[in-house]
Amino acid sequence: MAIAPERLLSHEFGDISQSYVERDAILYALGVGLGTDPTNDNDLQYLLEDRLKVLPTMAVTLASPGMWVREPSLGIDWVRLVHSAQAADFFAPLPPKADIVGSARVTSLHDRGARRGAVVVVERIIRDARDANLIYCALRQTLLLRGDGGFGGEAPPEDNSGEPPSRDPDFRIAIATSPRAALIYRLSGDWNPLHADPAVARLAGFERPILHGLASYGMAGLAICRAVGVDLAQLRSLALRFAHVVFPGDVLDFSIWRDDADVTFEARVSDKIVLSKGRASIGEAK
Repeated sequence: MAIAPERLLSHEFGDISQSYVERDAILYALGVGLGTDPTNDNDLQYLLEDRLKVLPTMAVTLASPGMWVREPSLGIDWVRLVHSAQAADFFAPLPPKADIVGSARVTSLHDRGARRGAVVVVERIIRDARDANLIYCALRQTLLLRGDGGFGGEAPPEDNSGEPPSRDPDFRIAIATSPRAALIYRLSGDWNPLHADPAVARLAGFERPILHGLASYGMAGLAICRAVGVDLAQLRSLALRFAHVVFPGDVLDFSIWRDDADVTFEARVSDKIVLSKGRASIGEAK
């Protein structure tokens, strides 16, 4: 069945309600690498319930619409789908526990051509369930539908954002991922066996389970704030492309350029770029 552009663009997700508690926030922080030094006071404020702050990037785990791409009427070849980029704007700090509501919609669909796939962007707004005026964040997920190009749609606009400057990086920092990173991060709600079951990973063409892209996303926020020397709560926005897979146990080498509140970055594993077109903004903690 061919992709159905009109149905995809008008797809109704419905509001998604979710509750989380302190334990969920702590598990997320452990999943993106906090606590490597269990005596680090900066990390412990995201890991101990008596003083708990919540990492802004935990928002990407909230009110997920799940595998909506499997809806038959949309005609998506969901087996070949790739999560190619992720962005977020953080408006208000997430509390240690909360009832939230997520509202999602498809904001764009572009055609890269036959055998090159289609690109769809889904926006998700996370609000407080009790105060609809309290918006915590806006998320933008970019999906590459590798099997669905050539339907006659408009080509994607050129995007030069996030290109690193020509000068040397202002900061370099390495984040060593734990061999257990995927097994911990999956407890935040992504149960795809590709990230945990070696047999499933081999069927997908990988030598072993790969790390969740959104775990790398959270680690990018961690790397930026540590390198620049600000509290993690000061992250105001974060966007990047997933350029290559990361395996649990890999070391992510970040190159970071800062221009006042704006940050550009990329990450490599050995000589291979795995996170590209990275950009972020930082500000005073609210």
